[in-house]
Amino acid sequence: MTNLEYIVEVRKVKKSFKDVKAVNGVDLQIRPGEFLALLGPNGAGKTTLVEMIEGIQHPDEGEILIDGKKWKSHQQELHHMIGLSLQETRFMDKLTAYETLRLFASFYKLDSSRVNEVFKLIGLGEKKKAFVNNLSGGQRQRLALGVALLNKPKILLLDEPTTGLDPNARREIWNILLDLKKEHNTSLILTSHYMEEAEYLCDRIVIMDQGNILAEGTLEEILTITGGHRSLDDLFISLTGRHLYD
Repeated sequence: MTNLEYIVEVRKVKKSFKDVKAVNGVDLQIRPGEFLALLGPNGAGKTTLVEMIEGIQHPDEGEILIDGKKWKSHQQELHHMIGLSLQETRFMDKLTAYETLRLFASFYKLDSSRVNEVFKLIGLGEKKKAFVNNLSGGQRQRLALGVALLNKPKILLLDEPTTGLDPNARREIWNILLDLKKEHNTSLILTSHYMEEAEYLCDRIVIMDQGNILAEGTLEEILTITGGHRSLDDLFISLTGRHLYD
């Protein structure tokens, strides 16, 4: 476990693309073991912010610290601290689930024992020999999560990990994540189009629009501070003028 108060610090970060201010002076902190939901309509700036935290994009101004370190001088170390799972992770259909995890494990120089541990974590042990194209949507998402977990990351960045899944499959993903939080103190940054998902999983919620943070805090805090809205959905519409799916 890190001795620092924050595992992620975003300090007055700005990022523009031509005349568009994608991120406009954002400050954000995440503690070790904290689950944070990053919500916003399309074009809010959340993807750009997450990509800067991942090290894919670089801020025009401000700085981002991961475990107290900057991307510029600690790239290799930080890559090993972060696990990524995207909304539409693509795998090779003609590889088995086991071969897929084994391939990604080789990038980290991990052996088969870690692959087997991850299969147990994601509950796909009975599907090791199944080809990827024969897995259900929920099973593919669990496989994608397994890839993100191979290097035992301190921080998970999940982009809409349960989009398109049925309620049971969604709950299975949630349970895996909560177990990671409990057993390994894993931190999570989650983008989602499901208000219920943010409410159920996350300690804090951040709502962004037009590159700015409009509200931040626990669910109870942001509902109270912003005028006593009845639900996160009501608050979101009030702040952005849009539904989350817009």
